[in-house]
Amino acid sequence: MGDGREKSRTNVTIYGQQYTIVGEKNEEHVKKVAAFVDWKMREIKSSNPYLDTAKLAVLTAVNIGNDYIELLEKLEKEKKDGDL
Repeated sequence: MGDGREKSRTNVTIYGQQYTIVGEKNEEHVKKVAAFVDWKMREIKSSNPYLDTAKLAVLTAVNIGNDYIELLEKLEKEKKDGDL
């Protein structure tokens, strides 16, 4: 049963592979995220040219996850410091 939210389909290319992303975000947002992931994969590959695609994808996810956690911790610290 649906929740009433409209879902859109966006076609993107990440690291040479085509994907159709289905979700509630608009096409511009999805393409921005896909472009970032593609850029990050290419950046990591340039430093590690012998990685296969599966390992490259996992390292990319770990790098992005690390950046996300660091950003959350920074925002939490700023919020705490602002409450003082």
